[in-house]
Amino acid sequence: MGEAQAGPAKAVGQNAVGGKGPCGGHAEIAGKREGMAGKTGPNDPDGRESGDKVRELQRQLWAAAKRAPGRRFHALYGQMCRGDVLHEAWKRVRRNKGAAGVDRMTISQVEQYGVRCFLEDLGEVLRAGEYGAQVVRRAYIPKADGATRPLGIPTVLDRVVQMAAKLVLEPIFEADFLSCSNGFRPKRSAQVALERLRHLGSQGANYVLDADIENYFGSIEHDKLLTLVSERVSDRRMLKLVRQWLQAGVMEDGVVSHPVAGTPQGGVISPLLSNIYLHVLDRVWAKHGAHLGELVRYADDFVVMCRTAQGCEEAQGRIEHVMAKLGLKLHPQKTRRVELTGGREGFDFLGCHLHKRMSGRLWQQKGLRRYYLQRWPSRKAMNRVRQRVRELTPRKWCHRDVRSVIAELNPVLRGWGQYFQTGNAADHFTDVDDYVVKRLRSLRLKRAGRNLRAGQAQRWDREYFESLGLHRLRGTIRYPGKPPGNGRPA
Repeated sequence: MGEAQAGPAKAVGQNAVGGKGPCGGHAEIAGKREGMAGKTGPNDPDGRESGDKVRELQRQLWAAAKRAPGRRFHALYGQMCRGDVLHEAWKRVRRNKGAAGVDRMTISQVEQYGVRCFLEDLGEVLRAGEYGAQVVRRAYIPKADGATRPLGIPTVLDRVVQMAAKLVLEPIFEADFLSCSNGFRPKRSAQVALERLRHLGSQGANYVLDADIENYFGSIEHDKLLTLVSERVSDRRMLKLVRQWLQAGVMEDGVVSHPVAGTPQGGVISPLLSNIYLHVLDRVWAKHGAHLGELVRYADDFVVMCRTAQGCEEAQGRIEHVMAKLGLKLHPQKTRRVELTGGREGFDFLGCHLHKRMSGRLWQQKGLRRYYLQRWPSRKAMNRVRQRVRELTPRKWCHRDVRSVIAELNPVLRGWGQYFQTGNAADHFTDVDDYVVKRLRSLRLKRAGRNLRAGQAQRWDREYFESLGLHRLRGTIRYPGKPPGNGRPA
């Protein structure tokens, strides 16, 4: 077997005592494991049946947790080791793609080795209690402000185990999470959070606490987080797994360090653990701070919408108190109080700029001054999409078929447009469309050079590039509950 194929077996075997060969000794029982691939035989069999069983398991766990808010669940590790759960975890890891970890094993190498064998070996190691988390690989991605964000990339094997644990743990904690939490949750999104802010703005919330937690993912205290997890989980093997992932070392430039706090961004389980940690804030606010304003949170980004300036100031004091209890603190430069009254100020949240604007229709028709909270892409979001367009339209590509350049641009434009299309971004969409056409026209001009004919440049307009398949943002705004169009709500 080639080196690429041996990767999965090696990754499992290094955690196993007297490591087993690829599917060695287990092929005869593969078909007997619930939800395991052995029933059908292909390398990566149809997981529809196993997916249905996993969803049923999740519904049962959620219902049990909802019925008994104080219940602690004990038999979770065995559920995580089920063949159908591992197969569903693999499908999600594969769908998310992602880079290799410290062992350099990729998704494609697992598929070459054999998904069935990989999951069988992994299941055996987990059930034998011989699994051990490997160190994560440090990587950096650029941030909008020019800084970099550190990521910790687990191995593919560790990502599958983390996803399996998430499938089992998430429904239990979902039964407890409150509606103010919108990040990395089923049936929740940034758009849900932004729509809630819009409604609160129309109901008289004119004062905003725009909060930023300083180094949140690097400041989470392990013992406090494990205590919060154990409020719902009594299974010692599952708690041991979570502790392993928290304490796994980080490899950077060949050197391994062991942080005493924090959870690395990039791990499959990290968003769930992040929500569990800040659920303390959600609970305290619902009980002691709701009279001051409404908390709207997306992971570690949150705002509080208040009706009075005094309430906003008091809200900040109470949140700082809760943060201190969690070993966290608000960023002194990035946390601020904003007054929205009459469009006086605005704030950025989840890539959007939110600002109150007067309804021109009500002013013209009834002479009423009414302000509504609107949102559109922030300055940083506009700069990012322009930068991405520049990267995909370099002058050196002037001799490429323009259709191939458009094929590279369209996924970027569609994804960006889908995120911002529920706001008041009509003018910004037009600006981006114009910028894309300008960049594409510059490629044609560069290619034509001295051979440019009279009137030829005028034909390279928006309609020309759209006839070649260019995606158009203009006209794709979709206000909630309304058909697509460019019109603005009141």
